[in-house]
Amino acid sequence: MATAVSAEEMRPLGSSEDVVVVRQVVRALAVKLGFSLVDQTKMVTAASELARNTVDYGGGGTVRLQTITDGKRIGLRLTFEDKGPGIEDLALALKDGYTSGGGLGLGLGGAKRLSNEFEIVSRPGEGTRVSIARWR
Repeated sequence: MATAVSAEEMRPLGSSEDVVVVRQVVRALAVKLGFSLVDQTKMVTAASELARNTVDYGGGGTVRLQTITDGKRIGLRLTFEDKGPGIEDLALALKDGYTSGGGLGLGLGGAKRLSNEFEIVSRPGEGTRVSIARWR
């Protein structure tokens, strides 16, 4: 069965304050959807990493939060999008330990491991879109 979107919200990502707000909104949505504490924490952690990347490396952008269903399950999809410089080498960027800044290099790979679904599209000079989903 195809995945259906039952609710959607867009949020701006332009500052550290926006990252904090996204963390709070994701936690509240995960609680509302009945996610376990472990799954709540996984989604909030992944959201925090990706929101921070959007602000720090993408120059800001948006996050789309969607409640999704596939007939049997309910889930949460987050799509982060920016119009920044893009990522030259996606395979390298997904490796643990790689960082183009001063971080630990766990952002993209960590977000992928914390999610049930992960998709990234990035074009140098055009920006990056990362979509993650977690099912209850």
